[in-house]
Amino acid sequence: MAARILVCDDEASLREMLGVLLRRSGYEVTLADTRAAGVAILEDAGERLDLVITDLSLPDGSGMDVLSAARARDESLQTLMITAYGGTEEAVEAMRRGAYDFVQKPFRNHELLALLDKMLEKRRIVGENRALRERLDASFAQGSLLGRSAAMRAVMDMVRRVADARTSVLITGESGTGKEVVARAIHESGRRAERAFVVVNCGALPEALMESELFGHEKGAFTGAVSAAEGLFRAADGGTLFLDEVGELAPGLQVKLLRVLQERKVRPVGGRAEVDVDVRVLAATNRDMEKDVESGAFRQDLFYRLNVIRLHLPPLRDRVEDIPLLATHLVRKHAALAERDLTLSEEALRWITRQPYPGNVRELENVVERAVTLARGPRITLEDLPDGPARAPASPAQVEIGEGFDIDAYLGEIEQQILNRALERTGGNRTEAAKLLGTTFRSLRYRLRKYGIHDPDRTTPHDE
Repeated sequence: MAARILVCDDEASLREMLGVLLRRSGYEVTLADTRAAGVAILEDAGERLDLVITDLSLPDGSGMDVLSAARARDESLQTLMITAYGGTEEAVEAMRRGAYDFVQKPFRNHELLALLDKMLEKRRIVGENRALRERLDASFAQGSLLGRSAAMRAVMDMVRRVADARTSVLITGESGTGKEVVARAIHESGRRAERAFVVVNCGALPEALMESELFGHEKGAFTGAVSAAEGLFRAADGGTLFLDEVGELAPGLQVKLLRVLQERKVRPVGGRAEVDVDVRVLAATNRDMEKDVESGAFRQDLFYRLNVIRLHLPPLRDRVEDIPLLATHLVRKHAALAERDLTLSEEALRWITRQPYPGNVRELENVVERAVTLARGPRITLEDLPDGPARAPASPAQVEIGEGFDIDAYLGEIEQQILNRALERTGGNRTEAAKLLGTTFRSLRYRLRKYGIHDPDRTTPHDE
């Protein structure tokens, strides 16, 4: 199917020239000569369009209104702004409002067509990502922020309460507890959900590069700066910037970040002018920030700016009752991504629930993803779970006894492993295994039948 494009320009000769050029290039073209006509077409048939070209200056208003109508109709609908008189300020504003690009008249036809090809590719990618999100949302309506425990109910309640605020939120918790998941939930639950959610790992780069990454730089600001870069604060304008591991920021950057939070302006490296930004900042850390402030490793004034609202994520060991729900959700998620239809056996779910998970939800997901990958049949069994010491039940000192703990299942798994080891030691001879274990042959047969380890009604040459 041919791509569909709206051209909105009051200059008749240019409008008709574009119509001829685009039709010859395989586009279906709709023409408009005013702001009102362009907006009306978008409101009536916006879902049937792929691209928009609009002049910035129209006889009855601004092309910015056409851009806004396109964005409101379909976020993936790409818009190109053109003008005979525009400057840098107009271009920046158009890009900030969501335009794909901004070009000045006169332009070369082949360059325009190449640009339209790139716009179509972006529309395709955005559309595919949106469709994937919708499919995943339909399959996993509860999302990945899951829990029945009182601690997680409190977290989810706080997410709802702070979602629409502009206030900074500091998310704390051990590594792997899902701090970025919570940050995304805050962003996606609030009025900024349609704008960018930008993530930066504050410990990933040295100070000099991190400053450029956050605030941008001008061309020639340092060796290797062959072109200007807007930086992550400006990329997140109108949306949310998530500062992961914020406690790792170098002292020099802490000062500059504090100024941005206070003034709502950024100054690119090598630049003189400051640029206004409208960004909500969420931050996360697994450090004890109060101790860092006390020791002087982290600025107290910046800590107070970030810590307006504190949201603490509990470790998985403190919400054991949530593990079955999380594990079931993660199996569905990874099975769908692998295009498989899988469920967890009761024995596998009990084993998963009883593990200590020092790596928290991240470690749980690692276990589940591995099991999904290695599962031999439609159900994940104990044989599909990690081998070696990780398969052993937690020692009594490690076991978290709380709601959902099953002592019979815990002791049963220990007994199964002892029985298997005894049979291995005796080469499958059940009589010798019973002697090794200090029990009777009849008792051993009963236990083997109970766990389905060996068919006790089948005799072998090894048995007496």
